[in-house]
Amino acid sequence: MLRRTSLKILGGATLLGGLGVTGRSRAADQTIKIGTLAPKSSPWGKVCETWVKAVNEKSGGKMELQFFYNGQQGDEDAMIGKIKSGQLDGALVTGVGLSKVYKPILALQMPGLFTSWTKLDKGRGAMKAEFEKGAKDAGFFIAGWCDVGLVRWMSKGFAVKVPDDLKGKKPFYIRADSNEPAILSVVGGVSGVPLNVPEVLPNLNTGAINIVHAPCLVTEQLQWAGKLDNIDDMITGVAIGALALSSKRVDALPPDLKTILTDTGKVAMTALTTKIRSEDDASFGRLKAKMTVTTPSADDKAKWDVIFKQARQKLSQGTFSSDLVTKLEGYAK
Repeated sequence: MLRRTSLKILGGATLLGGLGVTGRSRAADQTIKIGTLAPKSSPWGKVCETWVKAVNEKSGGKMELQFFYNGQQGDEDAMIGKIKSGQLDGALVTGVGLSKVYKPILALQMPGLFTSWTKLDKGRGAMKAEFEKGAKDAGFFIAGWCDVGLVRWMSKGFAVKVPDDLKGKKPFYIRADSNEPAILSVVGGVSGVPLNVPEVLPNLNTGAINIVHAPCLVTEQLQWAGKLDNIDDMITGVAIGALALSSKRVDALPPDLKTILTDTGKVAMTALTTKIRSEDDASFGRLKAKMTVTTPSADDKAKWDVIFKQARQKLSQGTFSSDLVTKLEGYAK
C-alpha cells in the first residue's frame, strides 16, 4: 500500500485521497509522455509524481504517466512542437508555452494586468471557455489550469524601483515571450537578453544578465535566487500554466482510461494551484529575509502603471487583439 502524502487540496482532502489511490499495480498498456521545465524535486514535480502513482493505481496498472523533468524534452516551444508531431503526449507549461498552443492565452500574463490571484481568477474564469476552445481547435486538450507565481523584479547589485532603473541594465526574457520585450521597448535604453530557461543560470553566473522578472518560487527552484540580492515587493503580474495534452492522443484512449486521465488531471491541477500559491508566498518571505527589499512609493507605482499601460497598448496592436486586451483590463479592475 502506498504511503499517503500530506499534500493538501481544496476542501482539506489529501491529494492521493482525492485521486483515489487504491494500491493496485500491473504492467501498463498505455504510456502518456509529458514534458515540463520543472525539476522533479520542485512543488510542481512532487504533485506530478503523486499523480503518476494515482493514475497507475486507479487504472489497475493499465496506464502510466511518464514525466520528463528539467526541460529534458527542450524548452516549452520545443515541447509543444513535439506534441504536434506525436513525440510527446502532453506538457505542463507556463503561459509562454501555452502561447504556442493558442496565442491569446499569453495575454493573461500582460504586464501590470492581474496583480493578485483574485483578479486572475476573475479574468481567467471569464475567458476559460474561449481559451480552451482555441486550444481544442489547435488540436490540444487543456486538462487543467494551474499557476506559477506572482511576478516581481529581482536584480544583482542595484534596486529596480522605477522604470528608469532598467536603463543600461541587462534583464533577460524568455525567447518565445511577447510581453517582456514590450515593457523593455516602452522603457527604452534597455539591452534585454533573450534566453531559454536552461540558459538563465549560466548567464547569471557570468554576469551577462543582472535582472530577473519572475515569481519568487521559480527563482528559488531554478537556483537563480542565490545570484540576486535585490527584490522589489511590488507585484507586476502573474505567471500562469496549464496541462496541455494532445487531443488526438486523449481521444484514442479506451473510454475508461480517458476518464481516469482527465478526471485525475483536473484534481492534480487543482491541487497544484493551491500548493503553488502557498509555496510562492512562502518563497517571497524567504527571499525578503535574504535580499535588500525595495518598496515603491505611490509615485513610483504610478510610473510603472504608465509603462505597463503603454506596453499593453503596444501588445494590442498585433500581438493580441485590442478587444481581448480591453476585455482583460476590465476584469482586472
